[in-house]
Amino acid sequence: MSIETESHVRLRPPDVRRLCGEILDWKVDAILASGADVADLIIAVARMTGADDAAGELPPPLEGKAAEVYDLLVSGEDFAGEEDV
Repeated sequence: MSIETESHVRLRPPDVRRLCGEILDWKVDAILASGADVADLIIAVARMTGADDAAGELPPPLEGKAAEVYDLLVSGEDFAGEEDV
């Protein structure tokens, strides 16, 4: 299976937790509900960690599902009584 094919595999909770580390349950649920694929999650995590910052230049704005996932990852809202870790 090629990387391109693997990137379009439907996400599962263990995938999200493996790529994101400690993450609140409601965020995992929201990411899964967004319909994002592995590639979208990798792009969002790279943006969140600054891994897509090339030589101090601002990266282009995120679009589509990657932008939606990024917004979920950086969201500080509590849900169902949970607090961000």
